[in-house]
Amino acid sequence: MRLTIFAVLCFFLIAPLAANAQDSARDATRTQLGQLLQTAGARDDVNVSFRQSTKNPYNFVGLMTTGLTYSDSLEIVVSVSKSNTIGFRVYPHYKGGYINLGRAKNPNALMRKLLYFSDQNFLFWGADDTSDVFSGYTITLESGFPPEAITIVLRSIRNTDKFVGQITSYI
Repeated sequence: MRLTIFAVLCFFLIAPLAANAQDSARDATRTQLGQLLQTAGARDDVNVSFRQSTKNPYNFVGLMTTGLTYSDSLEIVVSVSKSNTIGFRVYPHYKGGYINLGRAKNPNALMRKLLYFSDQNFLFWGADDTSDVFSGYTITLESGFPPEAITIVLRSIRNTDKFVGQITSYI
C-alpha cells in the first residue's frame, strides 16, 4: 500500500517537470523558427513576411503574393507542434477565397487530383477540418533544428501555384 501511495506521489511530482521541459523545448524551437522565418522569408525566392499568430503563439503566418499565376495568394502557416515537429500548411487563395471541397464543382475529381499530387509532389495535399484545401510538409526535430531543410521547404512553396492551375476546372 505504501509503495502505491509513493508511486502516485512521484507521478504527480515528476509529471509537471516533464511537461515544463517539453514546453521549454517547444518555446526554444519557436524562437529559432521565428528568427529563421525572418531571414529566409526575406530571400528573393521566398519573399514572405512572417508574423506570429495572434490565435496560436506556436504558429507563424505569412502571405505569398508575388510571382503567382493562378492563385491570388498563398497563405502559409508554420507551426511548432507538441510532438516535436514543424508543420507547414499552404492554403491557396483562388478567386477571393480558400479552395473548399464543399464548394467545388466536382469535389470527387478534385480529391482524386489532390491524392495524385500527394504521390507526385514534394509537398503533400490535403483538406483541413473545414474542408479547405492545402499543401503541406512536416519536419521532425528528432535530429535537431534543421535550418537548411526549412529554407528548402519555404523556397518550394511557390510551386503550389502551378498545381492550383491544374485543378481550376474542378473548383
